[in-house]
Amino acid sequence: MSRLGYGVLRVGTRGSALARAQTGQVIARLKEQWPGLEVEMVVITTKGDLTLDTPLHQVGGKGLFVKEIEEALLAGEIDLAVHSAKDVPAELPAGLGLVAHPRRADPRDALISREGLALERLPRGARVGSSSLRRVFQLRHLRPDLQVEPLRGNVDTRLRRLEEGRFDAIVLAAAGLGRLGLADRVTEYLDPEVFIPAVGQGALALEARCDDARTRELAAAIDDEETALALAAERAFLAGIEGGCQVPAGAHARLMGDRLVLSGFLASPDGAFFARDRVEGPSGREEAVRLGNALAERLLAAARAQGRSAAR
Repeated sequence: MSRLGYGVLRVGTRGSALARAQTGQVIARLKEQWPGLEVEMVVITTKGDLTLDTPLHQVGGKGLFVKEIEEALLAGEIDLAVHSAKDVPAELPAGLGLVAHPRRADPRDALISREGLALERLPRGARVGSSSLRRVFQLRHLRPDLQVEPLRGNVDTRLRRLEEGRFDAIVLAAAGLGRLGLADRVTEYLDPEVFIPAVGQGALALEARCDDARTRELAAAIDDEETALALAAERAFLAGIEGGCQVPAGAHARLMGDRLVLSGFLASPDGAFFARDRVEGPSGREEAVRLGNALAERLLAAARAQGRSAAR
């Protein structure tokens, strides 16, 4: 036990530079809230870290970056997991729960181009790198003349492939670039109402065992209510469409005064169906979940009306 009686808190994370950076930020926040808390960072390799040459939707989709960490939680090898919220499936294993969401970073996608050109100014036939179905479908919807080609790997690898001339531009999460001190590389931040982010993008999700009251209390001290509301709506949408990495979809929630606004899109895997929609309502956790469910049903209804199977 530590001198304040907290004991050592073992925090699990992936081993990438970005995962370590964001977990370090979480640990710093926890120590600010609980002076004297002893924390050990435990690095865990996930299947997603070992499979870097295949698009995510072809190797299992959601859960690729969290399964092994969740197994360590259930086995009692760690007490708290730090995930990128966009990596966390809509359904969690029995006995685990999301216990806190620190304040969200920038949820937008960012374009980085070799010639400093914005998305609308890229020349016809320009090669744009991304393996996210969500990004690929939106790029093709906005600029059908572009060549969108697969690109995986950590942030440094993706930037290096751009610099080597394999691509004219790539799309990455703005939050990850910011956490790595690489925001100066961004050519253009993409409007989240036009280029809709992934569910949970820019946010972190802290996961613990449901019966671990100590860890839940420690983590709750750094929970951000506005972020939690937004993620409740976005994750309800994800659950409603039964979505994962195999489904081209995205959602972005934000508070506007006392109203919660949720925008989303859904496409069919063959690209024949593509629709956006937006709902809004009072802020509040239950209301946020209802908004997410409502947006999912509206987009699924639009897909059914066209005779398309978008997510199911």
